Amino acid sequence: MAENRTFHFEIEKSADQSRDNRVTTVRCHGRLLADNAGELKTAVKSLLAEGGRTVIDLSDVHFVDSSGLGAMVALKISAVNQGLCILEFVNMTPRVLELMRLTGLAKLMTASA
Repeated sequence: MAENRTFHFEIEKSADQSRDNRVTTVRCHGRLLADNAGELKTAVKSLLAEGGRTVIDLSDVHFVDSSGLGAMVALKISAVNQGLCILEFVNMTPRVLELMRLTGLAKLMTASA
């Protein structure tokens, strides 16, 4: 596996794809770094445009660098600005949650918007 592929994700869409009931889960794995943050950002932005609820599951993300953090914040801001969707970051590992607390982003990243 190439060094920049230390992060990967799977996208799972709910069976009910009507706008009001649509739930899309993005299960992330590995280390979210500058080399791969753009890939997640591009994929999730297209999901946000579809509306509904998008859940980013971070249960298997063990490290986030500043670019990864920036991508997460940019996605949250995009979701808030669009107003057509809900974006949630769930199941943060203790290390990632501590990063959110240290940067003052815990409330923003754990709130639905």
